[in-house]
Amino acid sequence: MNPVSRQPDAPPDPPGQDAEPAPLLTHAEADTLLAAIRAGRPEAVVSLDLGRSETAVCIEQGAARIGAAALAPAALAKIAAEPNKCFRIVDGKPQAAALFSATTGWARSLLPTDEAPTTLAAGFTMHRIRGITPLADTRAKVRALGGGRGRVLDTATGLGYTAIALARTGRKVLTVELDPTAIELARMNPWSRELFTSSNIEIVIGDVAELAAGWDTGAFSAILHDPPTVQLGGALYSGAFYRQLRRLLKPGGRLFHYVGDPQSGYGAKTTAGVLRRLQEAGFENVRRHPPAFGVTAGAGRGRKSRFAAR
Repeated sequence: MNPVSRQPDAPPDPPGQDAEPAPLLTHAEADTLLAAIRAGRPEAVVSLDLGRSETAVCIEQGAARIGAAALAPAALAKIAAEPNKCFRIVDGKPQAAALFSATTGWARSLLPTDEAPTTLAAGFTMHRIRGITPLADTRAKVRALGGGRGRVLDTATGLGYTAIALARTGRKVLTVELDPTAIELARMNPWSRELFTSSNIEIVIGDVAELAAGWDTGAFSAILHDPPTVQLGGALYSGAFYRQLRRLLKPGGRLFHYVGDPQSGYGAKTTAGVLRRLQEAGFENVRRHPPAFGVTAGAGRGRKSRFAAR
């Protein structure tokens, strides 16, 4: 299992990955189980890991038997009535996969989709989910970066989808997360499992804006910067932080910066500011990348920086 690095004075490491993760249900599985109970069927096939696999669940005495738990229709009906929540079955009872962070003051929860879940943090979804899935959103970001080779920095771990994708091509992925609660939530998520089992992923808990100042110049071949919205992570959009990212990139290195919907008024304004500050920080070939809702930029190879925002 991959260790979770901890910086001095950082909060304690979150608990380890469960040997047997708690089963998870969403409203869709609860509806299927309720239909089986009402029809008097002996079993129903559902997913207990948010769609990664399927399991035949026995129906006994009017309840769905999941491990030692016997979920009666009333409990299943409560899950079915919550389409924006995932529920863990713990000690025989459903509990929302949700946590409150003392570090950020944000509530975090797993939000189900038709594929892997996303995080709902302080009321904001952490992946695009309209007309796209969180994993497809992740693939678009990684493609915009060019895949990521060598040593790669992932500035915001979240559920770890970008770190997992980058680890398939990168030699080493350093992924940084400010909030230990985000890592705890990722441990609940079956789609985040490789974050903790991949040998070439290292998780660091801390403020990436502070940590970056202590890392070696040219330490990374590629950087994937996917911060929260400006409202939640303003310092991660600053010129000072961009100068650190530029310093950390090797000559010829590449940056992808997720910004948001370029077609929205807010997204267009944010993108314009990001383009300008990246250029001022010394990046070259700074360009909008609409398919991934972001901006790409290069470290260059010693030539004079030029602003290529289009």
